[in-house]
Amino acid sequence: MRDGVVLRADVLLPNAEGKFPALLYRTPYGKQFALQEYKTFEKAVARGYAVVVQDVRGRYASDGEFVAYQNEGRDGYDTIEWVAKQSWCDGNVGTFGLSYPGAVQWLAAVENPPHLKAMAPAMTFSTPRNFYYSGGVFDGSWLDWIWMNITPDIRRRKNLAGPKTYEEAAESWKREHERLQNFLPLRDLPDLKNVAPFYYEWLSHPPADPWWDWAELRGKYGRVQAAVLNLSGWYDEAYGPDGATTNFNGLLAARKGDKNSRTRTIIGPWTHGGQEKTRAGEREFGPSAAIDYDELILRWMDRYVRGVENGVDREKPVRIFVMGKNVWRDEDAWPLARAKAQTYYLRSESNSARFARLNQTAPDRAGSYNEFVSDPSRPVTDPYDAYGAHDYRSLAGRNDVLVYDTDPLPSDTEVTGPIHAEIYVSADTPDLDLWVRLLDIAPDGTAFNLMSPGLDVLRASYRNEKLQPELLKAGEIYKLTLDRMLTSNVFRSGHQIRVQISGAFFPHFSRNLQSGESEVTSSRMCPARVRIYHDPDHRSRIELPVIPPLKPPAEASR
Repeated sequence: MRDGVVLRADVLLPNAEGKFPALLYRTPYGKQFALQEYKTFEKAVARGYAVVVQDVRGRYASDGEFVAYQNEGRDGYDTIEWVAKQSWCDGNVGTFGLSYPGAVQWLAAVENPPHLKAMAPAMTFSTPRNFYYSGGVFDGSWLDWIWMNITPDIRRRKNLAGPKTYEEAAESWKREHERLQNFLPLRDLPDLKNVAPFYYEWLSHPPADPWWDWAELRGKYGRVQAAVLNLSGWYDEAYGPDGATTNFNGLLAARKGDKNSRTRTIIGPWTHGGQEKTRAGEREFGPSAAIDYDELILRWMDRYVRGVENGVDREKPVRIFVMGKNVWRDEDAWPLARAKAQTYYLRSESNSARFARLNQTAPDRAGSYNEFVSDPSRPVTDPYDAYGAHDYRSLAGRNDVLVYDTDPLPSDTEVTGPIHAEIYVSADTPDLDLWVRLLDIAPDGTAFNLMSPGLDVLRASYRNEKLQPELLKAGEIYKLTLDRMLTSNVFRSGHQIRVQISGAFFPHFSRNLQSGESEVTSSRMCPARVRIYHDPDHRSRIELPVIPPLKPPAEASR
């Protein structure tokens, strides 16, 4: 690397003479494990590529100190350019990988390495504000990611006490996770101090802090010259579908006027890394849901790294899986131009109701609201520990959850695109988190979520994305706008649309202490009484992008 640190890689070459296009895969999870687990590398070599599989800085075989994500821009650039200069490389380089190996590609690409021709970043982010945090709330899953995936190798390298393999870490997590996840203040957790100091650095920077600009992709797309294939799933980590669509549209804007924008987005019905499965959680999507991931990315590389005319550039730029109907569909753009915004208002006949209504008639009853309690010492907790589609009907009716349901739908209703919610709230505490979850209720009562948690939360004190928290005044009504949700789902005839509202969804994201102090630096908790308003002056609502049904051919021809 440019600072003299040595990173180590395995190089796989075709059994032939000459120079080859190269594909680079950079990982913090151990190159030897990647080579054992994935067949992509040998398939690429058989196709005529040189393949480079590298441990990132400070991991496994590579030297230096691991500081998650922060060195990947420079190190990625240096590695791409090193590969291009090797005697076995023809100077054309592509990158691929999912999750952290997806993030490293973007961080390098915005540095604009001259020999990077194509990339396939899967299930990764667009902005630190929806990666380390979401809606102003710190992402609790960093804790188990570091515990399971990062600390064992660091303990091994530094000869520290504690689990030194993934298996040992997973076993200790079963015993320790409740203590770790409930620990307050977050910055005082002792367990990661000597193995992951970067975690505490993250905690010291709120989401709007300019410190995070090193990880911001938005606004930098003009620097990226490579062809980019974006891939995510509706049940991916929340940053995934947001990243795939935001990065795609950012590239389109930067390449406006180009005959071929050289970017594409594919979103399936998958969890993080589940793109070759037909199931996400408890929802089965049928045989077409699984894809051949290796073939997908190698076709992209064939077109843009090797210059093979294989038709990839003539395919539609957006490919989405429509859940409920369980079909793939190719589209010209995201969001879909033919989507019609349909407003569903929150309504209630009684201020004390736990179950209320959701329909297209604006509220007309003055003084109409519903109320729930939010107690950070007993937060609403996800009964499931894995992402995917799950049945959340058990949360309805509790005193810390409100639900708003439509009547059974008279016909199939497709919702595809960004979802916008405006909710009017007041509280008797200086802060709160507002979770607005969208669910599909079947006639048998099952209530499936349509996305992973994180797109559907907003911290009230972060409502204007300011660096300093903007605390609430007791009893004053505020409009909170959530506009990062997205999905593609057909609510079948007879199903109902549910909006579920709560003040927490633990442990995926940190708890709002509701005291006006941060959970990073404080442990003082305040229970809150929260009101959701739906009267003529405060029309709490959700806007859904409804896709009109295609007209029958006879009607369309008239």
